Amino acid sequence: MMAQPDPAPTRRLPHRWFRLPRRWFRAPRRWFRLPRRLFRVPRRWLRLPRRTVRLRLTLVYGGLFLLSGAGLLAVTYGLVSNRLPVMATAQGGTPNVSGTAQRSTQVCFYARQPGSAAQPPLPTAGLPSNCTNLTRLANQQRANELQQLLTESGIALAIMTVASIGLGWLVAGRVLRPLRTITTAAKRASASNLHERLAMGGADDELKELGDTFDRLLSRLEAAFGAQRQFVANASHELRTPLARLRTVMEVALADPARSVASLQAAGERVLAAGEQQERLIEALLTLARSQRGLDRREPVDLAAITDEVVLARRPEAELRGLTVAARLGPAPALGDTRLAERLVANLVDNAVRHNVAHGVVEVTTGSWTGHAVLSVSNTGPLIQPDEVGRLFQPFQRNGDGRAGRHEGLGLGLSIVGAIAEAHGAWLQANALPGGGLGVQVGFPPAVYR
Repeated sequence: MMAQPDPAPTRRLPHRWFRLPRRWFRAPRRWFRLPRRLFRVPRRWLRLPRRTVRLRLTLVYGGLFLLSGAGLLAVTYGLVSNRLPVMATAQGGTPNVSGTAQRSTQVCFYARQPGSAAQPPLPTAGLPSNCTNLTRLANQQRANELQQLLTESGIALAIMTVASIGLGWLVAGRVLRPLRTITTAAKRASASNLHERLAMGGADDELKELGDTFDRLLSRLEAAFGAQRQFVANASHELRTPLARLRTVMEVALADPARSVASLQAAGERVLAAGEQQERLIEALLTLARSQRGLDRREPVDLAAITDEVVLARRPEAELRGLTVAARLGPAPALGDTRLAERLVANLVDNAVRHNVAHGVVEVTTGSWTGHAVLSVSNTGPLIQPDEVGRLFQPFQRNGDGRAGRHEGLGLGLSIVGAIAEAHGAWLQANALPGGGLGVQVGFPPAVYR
């Protein structure tokens, strides 16, 4: 039998050909890693709440309710404890008339506390041990009732305390709502919306008074901003007028083909006059600003002596205008700034001299009234309407015309007088005289405060 040849050996494929890459079955670690933010506590959770007025009021309300509830619970516990029975006593039978003892009857007496009045007896038949059992049962029932009362009352107190805190939060928010309104309005207030008002309604309480006070503050600020804008506009106009005049004079003088030394000299004189007018205006504005700032220090001022010097200095000008100056100067010691007081007197006298009529009269008086140094200046002049007197003390305002540049003076005299008087804490009164003219009285503080 012939041997069969060996079969051809089979070629084995490499084992790695049937092996899939491990990375196909390897899940990235980040798939099993929980994000850290899941375990991170927000910082605002660890931060204590802001100690606002609402929070403090809520805690106060809740604390007061808790204290009052605990006090009520203690009183109730004491009353109930006093009413429940705590002991029992026994009493035997009594002999009858014949001397033989009757059948013994056990009677138990219940009392609220030792030494208190007993309740009606409860008869029980049997041995004295019945009272002992009843005493034990009564005391056990009393302890259970008091424990139940304390537990249920404590739970009720805790629930009502939480409820009171919630109600306190709502009530505090309701009460503080006007304050939030005022705070919002204060944050929103600016120069462009000072006309807005809170106009708070409701009961006439402290919060409404605060809102009304804030409205009055906005009104004063609005008036101050309006006056400042008006003053800046008027001052700009008054400062521009001399500059325009200077430029015109110089352009005309230089454009003249037949100019000579004399014409140039005349133009220079006009330029100097306009410059002096501008200098006086700037000095008046600086004086007004200094007066509105207030006084840094106060010193004794002899108002009569200052007025005498001013009247002597203005008398020649008054005589040239044909005016009569009558001065009655009495002692008038005051307290303030000497230079500002002198400026006030000079402005009043200048105003009386310049705004007068031919052959008019100027009366100047000083004296003391109720401890105050009083200066009075009155003059004849054109007729002034009573409702126009207050406007005369505004910058650049005149009688009959709002522009000061068309008349003599700068239109700042009386406004400076008002600012100096306010800086000194003095009272100022102005009246339109029936025949024409103006009368002004100023009362300075006394030289020594009492």
